[in-house]
Amino acid sequence: MQNVKPKKQLGQHFLTSQKIAKDIVDALTWEGRAVEIGPGMGVLSKYLFERAELDMRLVEVDPESVDYLKEAYPSQAERVVYGDFLKQDADDFFGDDAPFAVIGNFPYNISSQIFFRILEYKDRVPMVVGMLQREVALRLSSGPGTRDYGILSVFLQAYYDIEYLFTVHEDVFNPPPKVKSGVIRLKRNGVERLDCDEALFRKVVKATFGQRRKMIWNGLKTLGMKIDALKDDPIVKRRPEQLGVAEFVSLTNMVARADGEAKKEP
Repeated sequence: MQNVKPKKQLGQHFLTSQKIAKDIVDALTWEGRAVEIGPGMGVLSKYLFERAELDMRLVEVDPESVDYLKEAYPSQAERVVYGDFLKQDADDFFGDDAPFAVIGNFPYNISSQIFFRILEYKDRVPMVVGMLQREVALRLSSGPGTRDYGILSVFLQAYYDIEYLFTVHEDVFNPPPKVKSGVIRLKRNGVERLDCDEALFRKVVKATFGQRRKMIWNGLKTLGMKIDALKDDPIVKRRPEQLGVAEFVSLTNMVARADGEAKKEP
């Protein structure tokens, strides 16, 4: 078989270490349906297929990789799906709306987009194990008060418990990336829905982190809502990276309440 040539435009960096591949697969402590995103030449797939308790689908956007995988694993060929995880409906993978875990060596250039997509399916995705750029992995797993904490940290931590598992160095990839990678695991927490308007919650988080070096009040003003009643509250004088999920939920309710009260005034 002809090896697959890594494609820069797809952000492909193929893992070459069997030990690390096995460690990543072992971190998926889940039984049932699972989707591997961007399997490439199947270094993770090899170990995933060995686990009888997993019903796998491999989703790959590179047709060359798809052909390689089907030839390398002929008995699993029907589980290799040519498509884009960011664009496909999750029902296409298994034909119904049952839960499925997600695993993969995520392309650096779309890793954040993958997690935003996972959030859309949060009620169906109980666990995620992903390798991505270390900087992004730290960002997602960091808590309030840290430099790395940001918008996607808050969104994911609202619904998942996140662990940073280990760092992977550049020399175990082909081609070697210019940065280190990190492996993280997300486990769905017990929050079915937030105790606030979730659409407004997302707007509040985005607006405040849009001016993360300034006080929260500066970001809230960009929402275009009637919230002057909040301008002297201590919480709006803090910076967004200082607030945990629960505090953002409280802030969202404060914003909604202030805007509602202001609109009632004659």
